[in-house]
Amino acid sequence: MSTVAIIGVPVDLGAGRRGVDMGPSAIRLAGLKERIEELGHTVVDTGNIAVPLAEQFAIPDADERLRYLDPLVGVNQALAQRVAEAVAAQQFPLILGGDHSLAIGSVSGTTWGGRRAGLIWVDAHGDFNTPESTPSGNIHGMSVAALTGRGHPALLGIGQRTPVLRDREVALVGIRDLDREERAALKASGIHVFTMHDIDRRGMATVMEEAIVHASTGNAGFHLSFDMDAIDPSAAPGVGTPVPGGISYREAHLAMEVVSDSRRMLSMDLVEVNPILDQRNATAELAVQVALSALGKRIY
Repeated sequence: MSTVAIIGVPVDLGAGRRGVDMGPSAIRLAGLKERIEELGHTVVDTGNIAVPLAEQFAIPDADERLRYLDPLVGVNQALAQRVAEAVAAQQFPLILGGDHSLAIGSVSGTTWGGRRAGLIWVDAHGDFNTPESTPSGNIHGMSVAALTGRGHPALLGIGQRTPVLRDREVALVGIRDLDREERAALKASGIHVFTMHDIDRRGMATVMEEAIVHASTGNAGFHLSFDMDAIDPSAAPGVGTPVPGGISYREAHLAMEVVSDSRRMLSMDLVEVNPILDQRNATAELAVQVALSALGKRIY
């Protein structure tokens, strides 16, 4: 069994709705540490990355396409360092969000020291916008683009290598909501996109097995970034950008069981839990269950 290092990132600066900064607390409250320990892992909760409040900053009109850029760069740099330290200590980093902009830091930390890794991005959205294409200016919609070398130089410079990831080693799973320019950019890239149509027609197990091959061939393994809005809002209501028609409760567990069976996962994000929008902490509870399945929990 491994040592799991929990790292909280209470950030909502990258999102369009407030409240997701409380996600790490909600997930911890749902018993994350104790339930991982029940699987036989050692767990070290390293606390939270320091994150400034949105109220500390005024956003000039000129920055509306990169909202809160400077503080988000700082948060991601600190997170990359924390993740790199966990990896150096031979721990498994489990990062709790917070909005999905934090993945720039978590993936950068996983690949610190020249280690090559791929990415499996489970999400309703592609997060492949740049300052030129973004309809909102929210940086949580730019993470995959930044990690593959597209976007503002400050977002590209968080890792030790630019780009942090190669397009062919990135797989997006559960996609069902893309902006027009984002869709065109993804089609022109070498990134593998598995939409809900693919999951419906071919099944979650097949899709995840292919995603793992794409993300882990020729490298050390992959980082898994799981946005809770990938799951249908009927099961995960507490997210900031819900989209109907998502993966089911059981499909989410099956996807994580396939990930666990691969033994190629290097680190993991759980992001976009918004307790303000949740019902009786159901989404945070489901986030814990997702993590447990990825870390080896089975029905029998």
